[in-house]
Amino acid sequence: MRHYHSLEEISLQNSWLTVGVFDGVHRGHCEIIQKLVQEAHRQNAPAVVLTFHPHPASVLTGKDIRCLTTPEERAELLGALGVDAVITQRFTPDLSTVPAQEYMSTLKQHLGLSHLLIGYDFALGRGREGNALRLAEIGRELEYTVEVMPALGDESGVISSTSIRKLISIGNVSEAGKLLGYPYSMGGRVIHGAGRGRKISFPTANVDYPIQKATPTHGIYACWAVLGNEKFMAATNIGFNPTFTPERTTPSLEAYLLDFDRDIYDQYLKLEFIARLREEIRYTSIDALISQIQDDVNHTRAILSTSS
Repeated sequence: MRHYHSLEEISLQNSWLTVGVFDGVHRGHCEIIQKLVQEAHRQNAPAVVLTFHPHPASVLTGKDIRCLTTPEERAELLGALGVDAVITQRFTPDLSTVPAQEYMSTLKQHLGLSHLLIGYDFALGRGREGNALRLAEIGRELEYTVEVMPALGDESGVISSTSIRKLISIGNVSEAGKLLGYPYSMGGRVIHGAGRGRKISFPTANVDYPIQKATPTHGIYACWAVLGNEKFMAATNIGFNPTFTPERTTPSLEAYLLDFDRDIYDQYLKLEFIARLREEIRYTSIDALISQIQDDVNHTRAILSTSS
């Protein structure tokens, strides 16, 4: 899979394409991506995904929309589904004013577009004029076909990135994982912290995570810690560490890896959130904190022993 950051970088022929934000590459997205890949490859054509960053709604409304996946994470997930090329185009106010006809002409020029597969509510171009009917009309002129996929839902309704973000914001990471089809994760370089965990025999890995990522509500979580090709159980805290740093304003992400004793500073650590254990609490004594951490460790081990 090749990951491009502008249309100017790519030149293809007879491509099959889908366009969207695809934040999280959740189960609903997977339906359309898998169909795209299977049908494109059956025609010996490249399967291409065009996505955008930052989120168009954040650019157009000014809302702070935290992403489920960074562009790199998104491309990796799409590549795992068999996509041949991912284009992450920077979304700007100027791009939002481009007419649908002009934008589709550009896609035809760079991708040799032959088939466009879109979701049921998809639209692009100035004023969202490029709905399914308009895109099909343009397609007859530019010689590409359009296919519309229905929404994928479950017992809770249509699966959407917005609903998953809401679940993460309240700490319901287990339900978010069901809708995604995989555990929600946050990752980054392990950095030096204050060293308080080591002093109480629970050394934690402090993770410098991307600030644009959707952050679970503060609390303690059972996580899988992924280090290279290895996985370890981890009791993870995200929050302000009120026992020691009640004045903190930016949430920290710290993980205590069970049965682990290695120096991993500057290495990339990914934390897969499986379940929320409890809220973050300020303790009046170190002994009370140590006792609670031990309970968290036991609870984490019990939960993850039944999770792969």
